[in-house]
Amino acid sequence: MTISVELLLKLNCYKINMLEKIIIAGSGGQGIMLLGKVLAETAMQENKFVTWLPAYGAEVRGGTAYCMVVISDTEIGSPYIDKADTLIIMNSLALEKFKNRIKKNGFMFINTSLIKNNLPAWQKMLKYPFSDIAKDIGNIKIANMVALGCYLANKKILNKEKIPEVFKIMAPTDKKELVLINQKAFLKGLELK
Repeated sequence: MTISVELLLKLNCYKINMLEKIIIAGSGGQGIMLLGKVLAETAMQENKFVTWLPAYGAEVRGGTAYCMVVISDTEIGSPYIDKADTLIIMNSLALEKFKNRIKKNGFMFINTSLIKNNLPAWQKMLKYPFSDIAKDIGNIKIANMVALGCYLANKKILNKEKIPEVFKIMAPTDKKELVLINQKAFLKGLELK
């Protein structure tokens, strides 16, 4: 006798585990690491397993920066990502470096403010001017949070309602104004579908 996956799910006998592998890449100073940390902290707040693996270029500010975030319902064997489910790419150099590091049906989020040409042909790609949107809000440095909002609006991996709490946890006590502008950028990103 053969039992279908649908029947097993209805009977709660079979659980499909969530596993999301994300590479976030851009240049130093774009908030790449912070975006990854916010994702990781939010996942921990939701009692998920998570890893965050940062990598900085030798130049730091202005040089290549990327991080790998893995979020799962079960234990994670390694923080390293060979092929990502999702790429969040903030500039042209990052696109060149990581465009081949995505799974066949993976999703790309592209910052068209800094990437105008040479976009790869990819079926699941969202292209928005994250940096321009951030500049319109009042601070180009919050483009990372616009990208985060866009990602969570489209992938629905984490509860977006938890993000404001995470901003409050992570913000230095003397920099509470950062919470408000990051929330504004995040909410703007949620509109990008």
